[in-house]
Amino acid sequence: MDFGLTDSEKIILLDTARKVIASNLGVKINQYKNPTATLLKACGAFVTLHKKGMLKGCIGYVVAVNPLIETVKEVSLSSAFKDPRFPPVKEDELKDIELEISVLSPLRKINNIEEIQVGKHGIMIKRGFASGLLLPQVATDHNWNRETFLTHTCYKAGLAGDCWKMADTQIQVFSAIIFDEKEMGLI
Repeated sequence: MDFGLTDSEKIILLDTARKVIASNLGVKINQYKNPTATLLKACGAFVTLHKKGMLKGCIGYVVAVNPLIETVKEVSLSSAFKDPRFPPVKEDELKDIELEISVLSPLRKINNIEEIQVGKHGIMIKRGFASGLLLPQVATDHNWNRETFLTHTCYKAGLAGDCWKMADTQIQVFSAIIFDEKEMGLI
C-alpha cells in the first residue's frame, strides 16, 4: 500500500468492524462513522478476532477488489461467523472479543528468500493449485526465523514443509499496517 492510515482512520475501521459484527448478532448499533477518501480506496485486508488472547477467527482478502471500508465490513463478518476453524461468535462472547486489522500492500514476487524481512513481510506460497498465506505478525508472535516462517506457510497451503525450496514454488511477500483495539485505546 502506498499510503498510511491516520489514527482516526484506524479507529473508523475498528469501530466499523465491531459494529458490523454486533449488528449481525441483532445488537442495536449507532451510526457508522463516515469513511475518509483513503478508506474508499481499494485495498486488501484481514480482520483477526481474539477471545481472551486466543485466536477466534481470521479471514481476509489479499487482493484489493473493494474499497477498504467495505473489505473490512465483509471480512469482519466472515471472521466472526464463517471461519471454519471456529464456532460462530455469539452475542454473549462479543464483550470478550478483541479485533485486529491488517491492511495489506499488494503482493510482490521474490526470487531470493533473503528478501523476506521477518516482522515486516507476510508470505504467500503458491505451488500448483495450492496456496497458503501467513500475516507478518504470525512470525513475530511465534518468534520464528525466516526458514520456519516459510515452512509454516507451506503447511498452511497443505504442502510439504520444504516446498519453498522447490523451483516451481512461487513465493510472494507483502507488508501490512497492523493495529488493534487495545493499541488504539478502544478497549
